[in-house]
Amino acid sequence: MDKIIVIVGPTGVGKTKLSIALAKKLNGAIINADSRQIYKELNIGTAKITETAKENIPHYLFDLKSVMEDYSVFEYQQAGRQVISRIFKQKKTPIIVGGTGLYIKALLYDYQFKTEESDINFDDYNNEKLYKMVKEINPASNIHLHNRRRLINFLRRNNKLKNDYQGNQKLLYPVIFIGLTLPRDILYQEINARVDKMIKDGLIEEAKALYNQNINSKVVLNTIGYQELYQYFTGRITKEEAIALIKQNSRRYAKRQYTWFNNQMTINWFLVDLQNFNNTITAVMTYLNYHL
Repeated sequence: MDKIIVIVGPTGVGKTKLSIALAKKLNGAIINADSRQIYKELNIGTAKITETAKENIPHYLFDLKSVMEDYSVFEYQQAGRQVISRIFKQKKTPIIVGGTGLYIKALLYDYQFKTEESDINFDDYNNEKLYKMVKEINPASNIHLHNRRRLINFLRRNNKLKNDYQGNQKLLYPVIFIGLTLPRDILYQEINARVDKMIKDGLIEEAKALYNQNINSKVVLNTIGYQELYQYFTGRITKEEAIALIKQNSRRYAKRQYTWFNNQMTINWFLVDLQNFNNTITAVMTYLNYHL
């Protein structure tokens, strides 16, 4: 039976590296499940794979939109299912890679969206209720309890109410979930080091180019790495404070990613061997050979 492999885990844990290795061994094609790698202009700050690093392996759902354009979970769901069908027809193995849990859930589960605008009257709901609804859709959301406008916009954008999404745990495909993990202290060290590498590779220059074009879209202003540097460009914080804040927010995001995956999916977790990543690849392949 054809199966889909999904590689999840927190930021900076080696998902991309594993996906390339598995694609080589399993005649795979890779599907992006990172909500920020959808956007053409966000490269260094999202750790987007380079053309060279793809090693001629097919990659899908990268660079679909400009940061000035909206892109919904529903659009991702529809595009992703078309790609899965295409990959299966090519007799290849779909390998979904990313840390955006809501994208993965909507793509693979019986996750249905209303086609019409919800008739809910948000005036009937206090912030606590709206916040709970948002968290039930996306436990990793960082929208503040008191930011009523963003809470409502999120619910409208996803166009789902509680009775529509609750209990949608039916998978539509045969899937094997692989998770990569590290001890918390080591993961945080890796995240900090990755941010330093992004700065060295030109993250500040990439963000400044967007800032100089007066691009202040919600995508940019709500993406780790760019939102902090915009504060530096406007003089609100120093460069050093911006970099420290990127690291802090990246670590917090990794923690939220763990919460999402552990609450929403049954993941087969593998401890990453940073000294010899081939050991991690071997462990995952041994598991897959038994279950494919």
